Amino acid sequence: MLFKNIFLLNEDFEIEPNRYIGVKDSHIAYVGDTMPNEDFGEVYDGTGKLLMSAFYNSHAHTPMTLMRGYGENMALQDWLNQKIFPFEDHLTADSVYYGALLGIAEMFRSGTVATTDMYMQAEALLKAFIESGAKTNYCTGTLCFDDRSFYELNDYPTNELLFSEYHMAEDGRIRIDMSLHGEYTSSPKVVSGVAEYAHSKNCHMHLHLSETKTEQEGCLERHGKTPAAYFSELGIFDLPTTAAHCVWVSEDDMDIMAEKGVSVGHCPVSNLKLASGIAPVAKFFEKGINVALGTDSVASNNNLSMIQEMNVFALIHKGNSGDPTLITPAETLAAATVNSAKAQGRDDCGVIKPGMRADLTVLELSAPHWQPATHLLNHLIYSAEGSDVCLTMCDGKVVYRDGEFPTIDLEKVNFEVRYHYDSIVKEL
Repeated sequence: MLFKNIFLLNEDFEIEPNRYIGVKDSHIAYVGDTMPNEDFGEVYDGTGKLLMSAFYNSHAHTPMTLMRGYGENMALQDWLNQKIFPFEDHLTADSVYYGALLGIAEMFRSGTVATTDMYMQAEALLKAFIESGAKTNYCTGTLCFDDRSFYELNDYPTNELLFSEYHMAEDGRIRIDMSLHGEYTSSPKVVSGVAEYAHSKNCHMHLHLSETKTEQEGCLERHGKTPAAYFSELGIFDLPTTAAHCVWVSEDDMDIMAEKGVSVGHCPVSNLKLASGIAPVAKFFEKGINVALGTDSVASNNNLSMIQEMNVFALIHKGNSGDPTLITPAETLAAATVNSAKAQGRDDCGVIKPGMRADLTVLELSAPHWQPATHLLNHLIYSAEGSDVCLTMCDGKVVYRDGEFPTIDLEKVNFEVRYHYDSIVKEL
């Protein structure tokens, strides 16, 4: 496909008008201001549209679309124990499969092509990602509330299967990470075992870190150290790690994270909705920590729009600090694209230039909230809506275009999701 006469968000997060971008197979093959000689197939007229990198969601639990609106106006621990965990006890492979497909369709619709995903029913979830054409860094989210080692848990044979059958499958679209749900849902024995196993697989790590004040203080009481220090000492941070939330990390924690190269999966909407707090993002930037945006699940966010996440991200840190210069549009866009791709180990993703993966999204600029179309970079952060997306491409394949999902039967998915939701609620 050749995009012509389109506004381009370039790798320096600047807007360039009237550009031509050629896609060949799964990669970007041409970027320029003149029509290329090579034939790229379909010519897409980009007049009045903006082309940019697709989004990469750094922290999600995609099948939890089934729980959208189910547990509201609750503190995190009450929400988990009273609503989420009991519902999840009734999930089946089919319900996870259809919940994942619904989440993927929602992401495609608003320009996202990849997630760092932590959930159960691994093969059902991965089937949804493979069939839809989306990307994921998937992990199971190990939990253990007794004295067993990691190798005694069901997660051990599950991960053996996942690494054998799925890691780097579909030309690298599917990647298997290792994971711990969190400090408060595991033991030092399990943490050490997960670190040892992950080192043997040379893979990435994904976990929840210091999401709430209760979590931070509870770890200090249990272990005499913060969650960041605890995980670091047990070897987790010796692997490329995405630590979701990091709301209550200390100055020393941030120094550990910077030294170890930990990426933050920052989820501002979820943190606000659960009243967990506001992560110290300005400090992360000062210390050179990679900040990647994520949505968390729709059970704690209610949608998977990275465009909404960018808007909230760009606003709350200004308001919280009293400094309107914090979090520029370029920093915001980086967090949602190239920083998140980096956290996933996808070094050939997140920017538009020849040789990079063709993960693209096109936004329509004709709506009233884009006018006057004079400061498109600012409009992209402060005015854009997920519904402005008119095309999403992953690895050179169109996965959403003008209301159509070529790889997902959305009518069937909507029916199945409602059926599985109703069936589970009847059992609760």
